[in-house]
Amino acid sequence: MKLQKGGRDGAAGRGTMEEAKIKMAKTYQIVLAGSSWGVRNTFHSLVAILTTLVVITTIYLRQDGGHVSPKINASSSNSSSSSKCDLFSGKWVFDNESYPLYKEKECTFMSDQLACEKFGRKDLSYQNWRWQPHHCNLPRFNATALLERLRNRRLVFVGDSLNRGQWASMVCLVDSILPKTLKSMHSTANGSLNIFKAKDYNATIEHYWSPLLVESNSDDPVNHRVPERTVRVKAIEKHARYWTDADFLVFNTYLWWRRPVMNVLWGSFGDPDGVYKGVEMLRVYEMALRTWSDWLEVHVNRNKTHLFFVSMSPTHERAEEWRAAKGNNCYSETDMIAEEGYWGKGSDPKMMHVVENVIDDLKARGLNVQMLNITQLSEYRKEGHPSIYRKQWDALTQEQIANPNSYADCIHWCLPGVPDVWNELLYAYIFHQ
Repeated sequence: MKLQKGGRDGAAGRGTMEEAKIKMAKTYQIVLAGSSWGVRNTFHSLVAILTTLVVITTIYLRQDGGHVSPKINASSSNSSSSSKCDLFSGKWVFDNESYPLYKEKECTFMSDQLACEKFGRKDLSYQNWRWQPHHCNLPRFNATALLERLRNRRLVFVGDSLNRGQWASMVCLVDSILPKTLKSMHSTANGSLNIFKAKDYNATIEHYWSPLLVESNSDDPVNHRVPERTVRVKAIEKHARYWTDADFLVFNTYLWWRRPVMNVLWGSFGDPDGVYKGVEMLRVYEMALRTWSDWLEVHVNRNKTHLFFVSMSPTHERAEEWRAAKGNNCYSETDMIAEEGYWGKGSDPKMMHVVENVIDDLKARGLNVQMLNITQLSEYRKEGHPSIYRKQWDALTQEQIANPNSYADCIHWCLPGVPDVWNELLYAYIFHQ
């Protein structure tokens, strides 16, 4: 995709405006001179005037005060201007001139879980890859333009730690253009809601911890690793009240569901009369998403809120899937997967189809949720995970130290890195809608 350029400073824009004014003046003269031609000719002349006014108005509006909004256009010469490009179908291109979009050390609020360079990673080529759609270009991320779009608004990410990583990426993407005194970070809701604020813009970029979207016994943002994962599949209000009035909502939920059976609670936690039952995971996943979609349909302000759902973030925990030695994982990987269309077993197509069906049903009910399909493009990036290069929350055992594969993180992503591209995709849709 290519950005169309224009604005008050463009010579082409000035020329077009002057031509339009001359054309309008000539049209006006024709009407005066031809007043004796009769009603029919006068009618045609009036149509010409109105058409010219529309042209002038359109030119003025497109100037947008000297700023040009990113637009998604097909770049292929065989494509018409109305062609739509699949942003999610493409390839990774090495680009050490334009990428990374920010420096790890310069991001004020970088997460130690994702700061791979800080924790000893020497090969930094994972930072230099640009996503290139096959038939168009992604608009270049512009932090100032995004913050202007977010002026007096809330951008809220809702979901698990992968979603939190995307939020951290977005914060880093805008952080560098803001003076220290004009930005802040604080937490509320018992630590579940983290809020980055750009003060001059009165804009917030937030993350709300809700790994299963509906209420669960894993909702504590710190102490959430429980042996028996349980969901209240019909309950979402406890979470939703924190993001009801957001202007942009970006959801995800996937990895926390990855088990054959989920424990479902009918009732409330602590209620002795509550009913617990083990239910096949895919069925529970659909039930939870139906609860989520029903809430959206009733509570979302359709004239205000833009909705997004981020698809599965793939894992790279079994090296034999990309024809490497069995028993290995993403540890020590420095190259991406070259096989086009590669799909590992860490991504579940059945779960993705459930999400697609729920979103399609919402669309049929008049509510649009844009799917950000990051799965395939992220599948190739086996070298983009923190591996052993992150803060270790617990002391490593001698056995772990002797076998780095055993504690390598092949789930989350280093920053700068893959989640920045997820946000470039989100950025494109925020401006394109």
